[in-house]
Amino acid sequence: MFQDNILLLTDSYKQSHYKQYPPNTTEIYSHFESRGGEFPATVFFGLQYFLKQYLSGIVVTEEKIKEAEEICKQHFFGNDNIFNRSGWEYILKNHGGILPLEIKAVPEGSKIPVHNILMSVRNTDPNCYWLTNFVESLLVQTWYPTTVATISHEIRQLIWKYLNINGDVSLLPYKLHDFGFRGVSSVESAGIGGAAHLINFRGTDTIVSMLVARDYYNAKYPIAESIPASEHSTITSWMRENEVKAFENMLTAYPEGFVAIVSDSFNIYNACEILLGEILRDKVLNRNGTVVIRPDSGYPPEVVVKVLNILGEKFGYRCNNKGFKVLNDHVRVIQGDGVDFEMINKILTRVQDNGWSADNIAFGMGGALLQKLNRDTQKFAFKCSAAVIDGQLVEVYKEPITDKEKNSKPGKLKLVETGSSSPIKYITVKNDVTTENLQDVLQTVFLDGMLTVDESFETIRTRNRVTANRTIHI
Repeated sequence: MFQDNILLLTDSYKQSHYKQYPPNTTEIYSHFESRGGEFPATVFFGLQYFLKQYLSGIVVTEEKIKEAEEICKQHFFGNDNIFNRSGWEYILKNHGGILPLEIKAVPEGSKIPVHNILMSVRNTDPNCYWLTNFVESLLVQTWYPTTVATISHEIRQLIWKYLNINGDVSLLPYKLHDFGFRGVSSVESAGIGGAAHLINFRGTDTIVSMLVARDYYNAKYPIAESIPASEHSTITSWMRENEVKAFENMLTAYPEGFVAIVSDSFNIYNACEILLGEILRDKVLNRNGTVVIRPDSGYPPEVVVKVLNILGEKFGYRCNNKGFKVLNDHVRVIQGDGVDFEMINKILTRVQDNGWSADNIAFGMGGALLQKLNRDTQKFAFKCSAAVIDGQLVEVYKEPITDKEKNSKPGKLKLVETGSSSPIKYITVKNDVTTENLQDVLQTVFLDGMLTVDESFETIRTRNRVTANRTIHI
């Protein structure tokens, strides 16, 4: 498989970089950070996956060296003087095929304000100075699960805000459901992106996300939950005149627990008012569970409120202790079309303005959760900030006059946590700066081919809750 050869999992031009550093370079130190973006902090997640999948153990072999050499020769117009055969043979001979690197990182699940170091990488063998930035291309891909975790987390905070005003905050873990498998670019994206979402919520239809959590983060079942649900094919195959029979079949097939019925195949309002609200009303109310009605078209804030009003009229509602309406427990709503951070805010605002509690609605989020994002959503960058040349530590940085936002930090860095308990601040400083005995938040997670930290998914989930509640954005 093409993912199996670490010698080829980089940008093409990096194959030539071993010749480009200053003479007598023995160490390259680089760091990774978010330089800003849509949100003021990021939830770091995904590094353990990449370390286990691609960097751990014996990853350099004679066969892989030969394959990479042949491909690079073809790739560089037949030039056989580009590929660093001697460097890789050195790693094979002197390190048994493991990578002489030290990687430090903030604990996964931590919420760290932007403009702070999240990860550092350095070579541990002076002959492998070129290796640090060779692995940049792969390690920077942690931008993806980190950005998904951040978006999911910010939506969690948003929904919590509304529930705190008008509903039951204990319902929060199931308020955002991952619908993203079909909307991503690969199975791997679905797995690691979906797992990133699950540190914030427990609802998913992306089964592979649970496998990533199990196989790479030591998760124990149950990791997340889902419910039986219809799609348009299972409703429309009954034909328009038999839509009510399709609904009745759902109620009969799943007589207990939650079941979701997509109801906009023809007329969402008629489906709620007549088909479910009159013809099948007794079946819904006598069922031992909750029927979740899914609108899937139209302008969501308008459609959701109208659906709530119809369901309230047909099935009844009560007012909770905060003065907001909550539907009969046998019916709820999930909005899964057109959902992103801004739309959820608009829907919940309209719902609240019309006297309804956020208890009544959950959200399904697909492409906007796992795919409608990129490395610049949070402006991630990996930059060399220090080198050892002729035995001397040199601070390295960039300072382009055309874009001050791309200035990079110089020196070897640490992240320190200030403040007592809540709120706290994170500050990135140079290693040699005295910080009143404050410990570096960065911990060594990978050293010379081996993970030195192997955390559980539950630990990361718990950490996310703690740091989210204590972090101040600076």
